[in-house]
Amino acid sequence: MLLKSNDLLVLIINDMVILPGNEVRVEYSNIYDENINNIVNNASTGEVLIVNPIEEDKDDITNLPKYGVLGKIKFKMNIPNGKTRIVVEGLYRVEIYNYKLLDTIYQASYKQVPFTYDEEEDPVYYKLLINTLDKYVKVSPAMGNAIMSQLPTAPSLDQLTDLIVSFLDIDYRFKKEYVTITEPLERAKLLLRDMHEQMKLEQLERKIEEEVDKELNETQKEYFLNEKIKQIQKELGETSTKDMEISNFKKKLSKLKCPKNIKEKINREISRLESMHSNSPELGMVREYIDWMINLPWQVFTKDKINLKEVKETMDNTHYALNDAKERIIEYLAIKQNNPDSKSPIICLVGPPGVGKTSLALSIAKALNRKSVKMSVGGINDEAEIFGHRRTYIGSNPGRIIEGLRKAGTSNPVFIIDELDKMTKDYKGDPASALLEVLDKEQNDRFKDHYIEEEYDLSKVMFIATANYREQIPYELQDRLEIIELSSYTEYEKYDIAVKYLIPKALDNSGLTQLNIEITDESIMKMIRNYTKEAGVRELERVIDRILRKAVKEILLENKTFIKVDDKILEKYLGIEKYNYTKNEDTQIGVVNGMAYTSYGGDILPIEVTMYKGKGNLILTGSLGEVMKESCKIAISYVKTILKEIGVEENQLEENDIHIHAPEGAVPKDGPSAGIALTSAIISMLKKQAVSNTISMTGEITLTGRVLPIGGLKEKSIGAHRAGIKKVFIPKENEKDLTEVPEEIKNNLEYILVENYKEVYEKLF
Repeated sequence: MLLKSNDLLVLIINDMVILPGNEVRVEYSNIYDENINNIVNNASTGEVLIVNPIEEDKDDITNLPKYGVLGKIKFKMNIPNGKTRIVVEGLYRVEIYNYKLLDTIYQASYKQVPFTYDEEEDPVYYKLLINTLDKYVKVSPAMGNAIMSQLPTAPSLDQLTDLIVSFLDIDYRFKKEYVTITEPLERAKLLLRDMHEQMKLEQLERKIEEEVDKELNETQKEYFLNEKIKQIQKELGETSTKDMEISNFKKKLSKLKCPKNIKEKINREISRLESMHSNSPELGMVREYIDWMINLPWQVFTKDKINLKEVKETMDNTHYALNDAKERIIEYLAIKQNNPDSKSPIICLVGPPGVGKTSLALSIAKALNRKSVKMSVGGINDEAEIFGHRRTYIGSNPGRIIEGLRKAGTSNPVFIIDELDKMTKDYKGDPASALLEVLDKEQNDRFKDHYIEEEYDLSKVMFIATANYREQIPYELQDRLEIIELSSYTEYEKYDIAVKYLIPKALDNSGLTQLNIEITDESIMKMIRNYTKEAGVRELERVIDRILRKAVKEILLENKTFIKVDDKILEKYLGIEKYNYTKNEDTQIGVVNGMAYTSYGGDILPIEVTMYKGKGNLILTGSLGEVMKESCKIAISYVKTILKEIGVEENQLEENDIHIHAPEGAVPKDGPSAGIALTSAIISMLKKQAVSNTISMTGEITLTGRVLPIGGLKEKSIGAHRAGIKKVFIPKENEKDLTEVPEEIKNNLEYILVENYKEVYEKLF
């Protein structure tokens, strides 16, 4: 057995505490205590790390404490009854770290724990301890002779506290606490309290025995013991709160639906709570743990009411469009109805803000008659938020998964994990990795929270995750998810949503009816186009609410009975137009419309190129990301290879600087899909030939001129149509995506499919 130079073997001792300056005789069986025998035989220097386990019934590395005592085995001998006797001396306190298991015994690293000496308080507490000890000896004479003879060997407060504790007749579980308190002053304060408590108990013991002895006979022994316990509790003021809590826990446990091992674990903890002193620092921790365990819905399930027609109607009544998402959910429920024991898939709804991802998940819960729980993971950077903290820490709690189940009161809720793409990671851990176990239907039936310490079955939970950007979801998580993409709404879809959902809801909230107010179709479209800029309808809902608030105020203040909201009233209520989507300016040399997919949907992205005398430098502005900067360099390189073909002198790029700019410089822009737009803008400047402002284009370009496919064609098409574009160049490989583009958009746009940039050039120049 090889040990590092700074490592020692760990001697784990139950029911006994060894303190610095304390010699203790330990006897053990060579047969039944094989681990201790191995440690003694392998401790070459005789030095070992002595620790007391945190919990007596656990046997793993998490049960070993941070602090212990460096001890030395001074003597060893075999005795006739098949046992071995050793004498161990405690030397000093140590901080222990890097526990490692070697076969069946542990080794660890250590360092001596320093402590401070208070010149003012230490002598005072030393004297107080001596005086209290003198009183204690009078109450408990059996201890007196042994300890008084050793007092001269304890000249400091540090040594005195350890000496007294080693003789003090208190429970092992309280005594081992003194090992972990490194400051002598803190040990002295706790010791004074325990000594006074012991003196009270000794005095009460005598008093109670005297009172009970008067009535005692041979047939009253059981009665005597019960009366003694009651008298002790009465005198110490420990009557009721603790007993009532324990009684309440036992009552709840008898009714609790849970696995057998969980019930046994809770029973053990209740028994432990019963035996604890009311002043024990662990009392609150054990009580809190029992409360959590007993209030979790281990085997509590709500009964699904699966009526596929009703579910579809519920989703249609609450959400417009989103047909793909609705269809997939109906498919899942059909499987669930046909086979109730099937494992739930993990659905992830991906789409821009405001399209109804979270509310759709909530409507599913409502349709199934299930409880719903929402957990936002946006911005969390600590895996303990998922797995919880180990209960050895002060203030520890379970993770958000277990917390959500307790809140729901059932083990099969609809659990919404929001903002999945916005998690971060740092030195505290990676919450995305922690979620792997939760969102894996093959292993989440054995989910283990660090605080609970027992397996919890999550397989009946219907997890629905939401995210804005698929590419920002960690790949390993994507692999466990069934991703359903929700695209942004078209203007016409927003109009329908406003008419069918938003305006009736706003009318109901404001107390108005259609007899009081009329909002014209033209006004609704103007709100959509000029007062909102979003993929969803959240801003549109706020605009409608604002109009109705002002209408209510006007009706009440001016005694009006009816208001018609037209363009004039709209500008009065909302002010001047905030947005103008027809931002493609007049046709200009060196300006070409690209296409972008933003957080609020699709839009056009003008690319501006200018050229002036220089040395062939490339200047890039407009808050461009790394990928887009690379696209600019690729476009320049490709143009250099075709200068002769397009009729441009080769020295043009060498004698001039090229400046490429994407307007709205404060808005970050990235991605490779602007490749052909960048190339066209450069050629437009070189040839001094303008490209029509009614044309836009999207597609990645290679050094050989190939046009590669892009994403978000539907949103980009919607944005182009909104901006007044008539003709769109797209990659040939994106032809299949045209099926997703709404018919009203396709009917108003001319799509030109290209595989190579030369096809674009021939049609533009």
